[in-house]
Amino acid sequence: MSQQETHGFQTEVKQLLHLMIHSLYSNKEIFLRELVSNAADAADKLRYLALSDDSLYEGNGELRVRISTDKEKGTVTISDNGIGMTRDGVIEHLGTIAKSGTKEFFNNLSGEASKDSQLIGQFGVGFYSAFIVAKKVTVRTRAAGSDVAQGVLWESEGEGSFDVETITKNERGTEITLHLRDEETEFADDFRLRSIITKYSDHISVPVEMFEEGTPESEGPDGEKIEATEGAWKAMNKATALWTRNKSDISDEEYQEFYKHISHDYSDALKWSHNRVEGKQEYTSLLYIPSKAPFDMWNRDSKHGLKLFVQRVFIMDDAEQFMPTYLRFVKGLIDSNDLPLNVSREILQDNQITKALRQGMTKRVLGMLEKMAKNDPEQYQTFWAEFGQVLKEGPAEDFANKEKIAGLLRFASTNDNSAATTVSLDDYIERMKEGQDKIYYIVADSHDAAVNSPHLELLRKKGIEVLLMSERIDEWLINHLTEYKDKKMHSVTRGDLELGELEDEADKQEQEKVAEEAKPLVERVKEALKDKVSDVKVTTRLTDTPACVVAGEGEMSTQMIKLMQAAGQPVPESKPTFEINPTHPLVERLTNEPDEQLFTDWSNLLLQQALLSEKGSLADPSEFIKLMNQMLMAGLK
Repeated sequence: MSQQETHGFQTEVKQLLHLMIHSLYSNKEIFLRELVSNAADAADKLRYLALSDDSLYEGNGELRVRISTDKEKGTVTISDNGIGMTRDGVIEHLGTIAKSGTKEFFNNLSGEASKDSQLIGQFGVGFYSAFIVAKKVTVRTRAAGSDVAQGVLWESEGEGSFDVETITKNERGTEITLHLRDEETEFADDFRLRSIITKYSDHISVPVEMFEEGTPESEGPDGEKIEATEGAWKAMNKATALWTRNKSDISDEEYQEFYKHISHDYSDALKWSHNRVEGKQEYTSLLYIPSKAPFDMWNRDSKHGLKLFVQRVFIMDDAEQFMPTYLRFVKGLIDSNDLPLNVSREILQDNQITKALRQGMTKRVLGMLEKMAKNDPEQYQTFWAEFGQVLKEGPAEDFANKEKIAGLLRFASTNDNSAATTVSLDDYIERMKEGQDKIYYIVADSHDAAVNSPHLELLRKKGIEVLLMSERIDEWLINHLTEYKDKKMHSVTRGDLELGELEDEADKQEQEKVAEEAKPLVERVKEALKDKVSDVKVTTRLTDTPACVVAGEGEMSTQMIKLMQAAGQPVPESKPTFEINPTHPLVERLTNEPDEQLFTDWSNLLLQQALLSEKGSLADPSEFIKLMNQMLMAGLK
């Protein structure tokens, strides 16, 4: 029996459909590329499954996509004889899109046509692009191998609900009919559709066919008889896999259109690399670096990876085994002659050939980025702005390529105090002072906090450059990137500054003299603060600030503590090392304070100030305010 149901779209989907339908798109024809790409994917998937079960072909192995129009009814129909969908599949795939979408995403949309037009690719809503031109969409589908009575009809006007009904469908596959809006009837024209297919879908390996009407018998110019021809379906595209062609025969426009086909992105790719490798392993790869990050790049559940083909046969989407996680933004495909055709995800994970291919793909992408950074720094900055934080995951994940990845990283620095992350580690090393053997850096909550940190005072005075890090991932990065080109990475907020040869003898003697004279003061401060600090020392890094706190060697930094707390991880209790600057007027005043209670209060106040400067917050702010008010009142007497 026919079983009709009405389902409601998710709230976010209703918002998305409304946005797509009522926004002004700069390029409405994109809907056809998306629907043809989906149809081609369905054919590829059937071809793969039929390798182990050829009954799925149901006696017809000629896979194709067909497009037809009806001007009177104002409809466009895209049909394929691919894998098709079951009833559950229809409800899942056509009724739930953008599962990771959030209302914040919609709030950030500008409403400008140029930005809205990128929504399709950014959001991954290929099928729903149909509603750009259609007031109603009807889908008839049947999964390959299922009974003809198990067809499914899906219909929606894109207004918050869709109908699903069981129907009889003799042919497997999917047929999508778009009932065009009155103002979009240009897309019911055969010539218009042919030009769109040629522009966007020429590279698709499945024939994309349109019906050509026959001609009646006629006479030629010399009276000769011209035979009548019958109408027939004819392919509008070349139907050859682009990656199998010679690079010299492929234009940049073809590469860009192929990128849009496999990535469902509306924007052009930033860079690509097309290579055919022969030897121990034989494979072809076509790798793209996008120009824009997808909105769900930080969603751990979102799929990433390359399309996998074996001898031109599509095997799987999102084959993540060929690309490390820190390069998850890379799009493209790999076509190998060496992988067995009955591969599964489990076999792929352990296959030695797969590991070799992964190494090759990784090397290729890093090489592409190195070349871009060297030859086109401006383009590389565009890449870095979109994907830099993801690349920073690399040193922790890929030990073998740690040095290469480190060379691609970019930071802000005290060289110009700008927040722009344009400084490479090689730039830093080139500008290092004579005798400098360390790369100095600071990790803080924000760029302003980093650039104004008291820990930089002595280094500024000596003209030593410091890398300014303020992104959340920086502390994680620096725990795995301990050196670069034999130069140790050294935090200015941890332990001793270790200036080495940068410290001249006169300064060293002066410091030793100050430290010696301040020994009694250090002991009094230790006694006053007791269990609040692990140690009290005379500072080697401050010139204008009375005191600061630092983490001891081997102890967890402030930023790492914050990261662990944010992740809900238990943090071992640790006490900071308190450094005082005996030459500062406030500390000089403290040296001569005879009242022990007042001395203790001043010591506590300086410690609280130092902690606030370092952490950006205090465990008990009210205690600090109370102490501050108390000291102010005492000063007014």
